[in-house]
Amino acid sequence: MTQSLSRGRVGVGRERIPIASDHAGCALRSTLATLLTELGYEVDDLGPATADPVDFPDFAHPLADMVASGAVSRGVLLCGTGLGMSYAANRHAGVRAAVAWTPEIARLARQHNDANILVLPARFVSDEEGRDILRSWLDTPFEGGRHQKRVAKIELHSRAEVAGSITMLSLMSDGEEGEADGDGRGCGTHEPGTGES
Repeated sequence: MTQSLSRGRVGVGRERIPIASDHAGCALRSTLATLLTELGYEVDDLGPATADPVDFPDFAHPLADMVASGAVSRGVLLCGTGLGMSYAANRHAGVRAAVAWTPEIARLARQHNDANILVLPARFVSDEEGRDILRSWLDTPFEGGRHQKRVAKIELHSRAEVAGSITMLSLMSDGEEGEADGDGRGCGTHEPGTGES
């Protein structure tokens, strides 16, 4: 299980959390930066300074670099849908940027996937929802255990490893087409809302 620095009102030992957005996330970013400060975190607001149109990768990459390098343990990104920011951030080794639109998704992103960047879809959540999502993500530790090996498998370090993995998956799936879900080898029935994996 990973540990983060504790929150605190004193400068020493406070966790530093960078936050950045594009123009669509500018207003909500300001709201969440204020909440982070109120909760005792050291906030590094990477902008932008105004709601004038900007290109999201210009703000996603510097924050993701901070997480990937270990300068910080986690960060927060916002854009209209959250998707563009997550695509850019997840290009960095060791980054697990998760788009969350409810507190439960944010909790599971931390608990099961050790998400180290929270990405919010600013055009689809209210200020109150954004604050609740952020609190849920901040307060949830990584569960580790059976999830640890899954998270470790995310990092594929070379094209050869990716090609080998694809070949292995292809060989494993040979002859399984057309099998019914109820035979013990299929996926079974989808039951939304269980939160289990």
